[in-house]
Amino acid sequence: MSIKKLLVSQPKPASEKSPYFEIAERYGVEIDFRPFIKVEPLTAKEFRQQRVSVLDYSAVVFTSRTAIDHFFHLCRELRVNIPETMKYFCMTEAIAVYLQKYIVYRKRKVFYGLTGKVESLFALICKHSKEKYLIPVSDVHNDELMQLLNTKKIHYATAVMYRTVSNEFSKDEKFDYDMLVFFSPSGIASLIKNFPDVSQKDIKIGCFGPSTAKAAVDAGLRLDIEAPTPDAPSMPAALELYLKKASGEKKNGR
Repeated sequence: MSIKKLLVSQPKPASEKSPYFEIAERYGVEIDFRPFIKVEPLTAKEFRQQRVSVLDYSAVVFTSRTAIDHFFHLCRELRVNIPETMKYFCMTEAIAVYLQKYIVYRKRKVFYGLTGKVESLFALICKHSKEKYLIPVSDVHNDELMQLLNTKKIHYATAVMYRTVSNEFSKDEKFDYDMLVFFSPSGIASLIKNFPDVSQKDIKIGCFGPSTAKAAVDAGLRLDIEAPTPDAPSMPAALELYLKKASGEKKNGR
């Protein structure tokens, strides 16, 4: 099998039970973890330039735990006291539960989508169409939810509260991977920025999410692994399917 060394563009998992470690042991591959991007908070001064007042809104929409962290960080820096009446709408239950880090969790003010998809969150928001929604986002974000909200004329505003920037690789750093795995369009952009003369050749590219896959194709890269799919709902599952097939083909002498 030609795949011996992989780069997963995410932080190293904290748990030893991560499926990535099981895959590495099962298929005898080396997996490095190195984010191509990092998230930085906006300063209070930068945020004020958007002329958005958090207290003008009755509900906040969170599509990630990162958004939660930066929302409450900025509120503290701005000395904004969030009222008890504020409602929170989250993409998934896991994101909703994460709110307990910052608020007293009460079901009457915390809501979440059931499928983890934008359509589910949108349907939930439509049931509370009288609220005024604030959506904390990165400087690079997906507008799919906002486009749906526009169709129903839901009152909302987006507020950039953090930015995504490229992690820099040193010029003499070894980059000898057989496969690269990405999770965002920003990661693809960082690859091109750090290695403008990159030639894919035999390097395999794996992408999670349609927007990441599109960014890879638009950058002229060949897409070898894509998730989620019905057979591979996660990137580790897609990676294992690929390695299992590649390993089987080698054993069969193909």
